[in-house]
Amino acid sequence: MSFSTLFPALDTCTYLNTANAGVLSTSLQDWRSAHDADHLTAGSDLRIKHSSIFTELRHNLSLLFGAEQKNIYLITNFSSGFNITLDGLDRGHRFLLLTGDYPSLNYAVISRGFIYAEVPMCADLEDQILAAIETYKPSVFAFSIVQYISGIRFDPQFIKEISTTYPDLILIGDGTQFCGTAVFDFSSSGLDAVISSGYKWMLGGYGNGFIMLSDRLKNQLYQDRKNLNLPDTSILGERSNLSVIFEPGHLDTLCFGSLNQSLIYLQSLSLHNIERMSQSICGQARTALYDRGLVPQSLINRKSQSTIINLPLNSSMIERLASNHVLCSNRGSGVRLSFHFYNTRKDLDHLLSILDQKN
Repeated sequence: MSFSTLFPALDTCTYLNTANAGVLSTSLQDWRSAHDADHLTAGSDLRIKHSSIFTELRHNLSLLFGAEQKNIYLITNFSSGFNITLDGLDRGHRFLLLTGDYPSLNYAVISRGFIYAEVPMCADLEDQILAAIETYKPSVFAFSIVQYISGIRFDPQFIKEISTTYPDLILIGDGTQFCGTAVFDFSSSGLDAVISSGYKWMLGGYGNGFIMLSDRLKNQLYQDRKNLNLPDTSILGERSNLSVIFEPGHLDTLCFGSLNQSLIYLQSLSLHNIERMSQSICGQARTALYDRGLVPQSLINRKSQSTIINLPLNSSMIERLASNHVLCSNRGSGVRLSFHFYNTRKDLDHLLSILDQKN
């Protein structure tokens, strides 16, 4: 199946950069153009016409990821949602972090003065995490479900094991490099929060994201505001304190409508098929790159695989990839490749042909 008609960017290059930003579809561009045309002619009536977008988006997120709609909030990106969450937690919490995790995650915890410990990235990462939980006894473990540099993905059963073994430990997952790549049911995941931007694997464009909360964490946030009365205005309707905290002011109908349109498309494909297609091409890539000595055995042996691969390439090879229109990203000490459902064997063969060039 070719997706280049729907995603024109795929015809301009070998696009292995969804971990940086997902490509936009022609159908989404049509919707966005119609939305802005409405704004041009309708003025303030635009929000009346599109007032159902936010409820529909929460509903679609609930269907796609198995979270309760009442526990889903719309945010502009992961960083804003995570910061809001941290500011609602008691300052006595002890955090466990991963060294080299997404900067907006670790920095947000450290800069607020929370007590924390870090687990270094290593081949036996899961064992080291369990050991750190036993010795350090954190009250919150915050981590990216898929690591943005290495592409290491935590196995869902490992997360459930932590949740079952340490039921008082709050688990907060950054889902930005995960949501939209695989089947996921939040309600049975063991996680207390998944926070994600929508512009990468969700293909929703910039300026949108979401947070899904467990009842337990939801009840712990912003304890000092629970008994405060909201302003007496009909504009707020029946919104809760937490809704006003996570979603202050007006939400952008263009940004969140774009995410909603992309969700409708992803639902039409189904996450099962998306996972099957992306894992197929990424698995082929991983094997071919391992055969060339570019992927370590430790990555090959991992039970759960993401759709991100990081290669240790020199500067001349990086320049060669760019000159041959392979779009990827420098991350960490290597080059990050990312494969989504729209990537093909032709993309992989083009990549391999460049890597195999001797001069």
